[in-house]
Amino acid sequence: MPCGRDFDKAACRELRPTCDRVLAACGAGQEGPRPHRRRTTMNDTVAPPTGKLAHATVDNARYVEGRRAFFKYRDLGVTDATAGKMRAQVTSATQGMGKPTGWHYHVCEHQFVYMMKGWVDLVFEDGTKVRLMPGDSLMIPGGMRHNETGTADELELLEVSVPAEMKTVVCDPPPGMAA
Repeated sequence: MPCGRDFDKAACRELRPTCDRVLAACGAGQEGPRPHRRRTTMNDTVAPPTGKLAHATVDNARYVEGRRAFFKYRDLGVTDATAGKMRAQVTSATQGMGKPTGWHYHVCEHQFVYMMKGWVDLVFEDGTKVRLMPGDSLMIPGGMRHNETGTADELELLEVSVPAEMKTVVCDPPPGMAA
């Protein structure tokens, strides 16, 4: 009784080559525990990297121009490492916004924001109002109209966009919303 099953002898003769392979694979007829299955190494299953490693530190900080003059933008090297598929930057300010940014949307797939210090107030085209506080995150789909209406005097946030190039388009406020 290989593998604990009773086989029909005629069927087994007909299927002998298949049976032998099955029995060998399950370890029938061998003494001791079942043989170990083949272990897969990383090289067997992982595709080659599609980008480069990016490691940014405070000591090698690279600041770039951004959308707003009152913010500082620290590039984290992700745009180069992903060949433009994604951008990551730390946005900071030491002086709050004097006035709202105005209604706008971004031409991108996604914009992700993670608040690290301070706060940002936003209002969205559907009327949703959000105060983003430290530890909060926000994913804004590309094309969603919004207005940043206020910030703390000091703030720091992580912003990620897909793709890296994200255009800002100024637009009219949605119907019934203040400018």
